[in-house]
Amino acid sequence: MRRNEGRRVALVDAAIEVLAREGARGLTFRAVDAQADVPTGTASNYFANRDAVLIGAGMRVYERLKPDDEVLDAAVAGPRDRAHLTDLMRDTVRRVAEFRTGHLALLELRLEATRRPELQTVLTERVRQDLDFNIANHLSGRTGDDATTVVLLYMTLNWLILDRLTLPELFSDTELDGLVIAAVERIAPR
Repeated sequence: MRRNEGRRVALVDAAIEVLAREGARGLTFRAVDAQADVPTGTASNYFANRDAVLIGAGMRVYERLKPDDEVLDAAVAGPRDRAHLTDLMRDTVRRVAEFRTGHLALLELRLEATRRPELQTVLTERVRQDLDFNIANHLSGRTGDDATTVVLLYMTLNWLILDRLTLPELFSDTELDGLVIAAVERIAPR
C-alpha cells in the first residue's frame, strides 16, 4: 500500500462524499478516484479492498466531527449549569448538521455495518469512545447528572440531526432550537 498520508486522507474524504451522494452501493474505487480527481486505480493502491475504504471513511467522519480544542476547553471551563449545557447541545447540533455529507455518510456506514461485522466492530468501538469521553467530561462537572443523561441527550440530538439532514423543512430553526432546549430541560433538569 502507498504511504502518502495526504493522498490517503483525500481519498477517504472523497469516499465520504460518494457515500453521502450515492450510498454504500455507489462506493467503488472508480467513484472514489473520480471524486478525488485522481487517476483511475489510485484508490486501489491505497486500500486493499472496499471494506478498508468503508472503515477509513467511518473513522474519518469522526475525526472531522470532533470539536477543536477551543470548543472542548470552553465546554470544560464553562459553568456547570443547564444554560451552559444547552449552549453545548446547540453547538453540537449545529456543528454536526453543518457537516451534512459526513453525517449522511455515517448513516450509510451504519446501515452497511449491519452486513459487515468488521465495520460494525470499528463503528461500535468509535461511538463507545465518544460516549465514554462525553460521559467522563459530564461527570467531572458539578451538575450531579449521570451517564444516562449523556446517553439520552446523545440519542435525542442524533435524531434531531437526522431530521434536520433528511427532512430539513420538518422543523424551522426556531423549532429546532426549542427542541434542543426542551431536551436539555427534560433530560438534565438540574
